[in-house]
Amino acid sequence: MIDELLKYQEADGKLRAIEQEIASTDERKKYMTARKFLEKAPEKLSALDARATEFRHLFEQLEKKYSEIADTIKDYENLDEMVDEQGGDITFYKKNASQIADSLKSLKAEINKLAAQIEKTASEYAEAKKQTIAMQRQYKEYKEKYAKIKESRAADVAAAEKELKELAAAVPAETLKKYEAKRKEKLFPVVSEVSGNRCPQCGMELSLAERSKLESGSFIECDSCHRILFKRK
Repeated sequence: MIDELLKYQEADGKLRAIEQEIASTDERKKYMTARKFLEKAPEKLSALDARATEFRHLFEQLEKKYSEIADTIKDYENLDEMVDEQGGDITFYKKNASQIADSLKSLKAEINKLAAQIEKTASEYAEAKKQTIAMQRQYKEYKEKYAKIKESRAADVAAAEKELKELAAAVPAETLKKYEAKRKEKLFPVVSEVSGNRCPQCGMELSLAERSKLESGSFIECDSCHRILFKRK
């Protein structure tokens, strides 16, 4: 049974080599880059738009507040006349006017800071939009190129898959199921022969119990890399 499984793995290795060759092409890399960017683009643009809307609302509130304070301070332009008409201590009015002027100055700084944030967000949005348009073009272009590369290797893939299907008939269903599960974990080789006291793939030292199982002809699973290990008698 081990020989049949190893033959299956050898054929699987051929298919894997073709898959890796296709996956390593520049066309696929650029296609995948564009696809991943476009998957996240709507969320990014929406977040920037929401931030800009919030900033604009705050800006309008600050401008309104600034306008109200500016109107108030106008009442202090003729301070001497106010004191003459209403009486009172001019020092009080000057102190009050100074406090209002300080508030106005602070508010103006806050408005300027917010205006800069709005400008920055608008710039980020424009850049994100520009990148999105560029990636849409890249996605379309390299999706077609990637499809052509896969098409050019379709016959090789089909032949490898046919060989795998034929070899699978000689491998017990439960063993094949376990092999395929390991394969999905990106493990390769899945099955390895032990020659010594360590896993030949990751170097993990095997316990006495594991070595005993191997000596009896049983399969074991490496605790470290989870590969299927065997030892010929």
